[in-house]
Amino acid sequence: MDKKLITIVGMGPGVSNSVAKRFAKENFRLALIARNEERLNEYKKYFESLGTEAEVFKADAGSEESLVSAFEKIKAVMGNTDVLHYNVFSMRQATPLTLKYDDCIYDFSVNVAGALLASQLVIPAMTEKKEGCIFFTGGIFAMEPMPVYSTLGIGKAAQRNLCFSMFKELRPKGIHAASVIITGFVKPGTKWDPDAIAEEFWKLYLQKPGEFEREIIF
Repeated sequence: MDKKLITIVGMGPGVSNSVAKRFAKENFRLALIARNEERLNEYKKYFESLGTEAEVFKADAGSEESLVSAFEKIKAVMGNTDVLHYNVFSMRQATPLTLKYDDCIYDFSVNVAGALLASQLVIPAMTEKKEGCIFFTGGIFAMEPMPVYSTLGIGKAAQRNLCFSMFKELRPKGIHAASVIITGFVKPGTKWDPDAIAEEFWKLYLQKPGEFEREIIF
């Protein structure tokens, strides 16, 4: 287990896939978490075909029990996480006047509480090593909400605040908490090409303790 491990929560076809490819290129092992087991197995086959060690773990980021179980399995099978990338989000079309209480709670559990829990599950080992990275995929709704996607705005704003708090608390421990705020629609061939976004996460990873940034707005 000499190679470092990146754990990606919310593995999918966009930003997370590009982040996985970028870190795999640098000889990282991959622990991939998502709800869709069939798709996860496809990613596993793909990365293994490239010579990258990859394991997949089915979990729901909105469930404490499910997320804890996944991280326990990761530690048992692959060891400690060196880089955590939280790329999960839950959204629905509902304004503050139409949003239902239970929907608000569920989306918050995925967008924020899951991010907090996933971070807490990897921080002890990072603290012991005095190094590690915790990265979040942020969005423009954190700063300029759109009422029809109210829960996503609430979630991204809270996640951004959480990241800033973690940045202050973890920086003295040598741990880098940061987010990339995506200001447009993710689409290949545009400024917000997922590969370009992944490069921003890699830039954050390369930063030394005295250079840590808490956020890149891209």
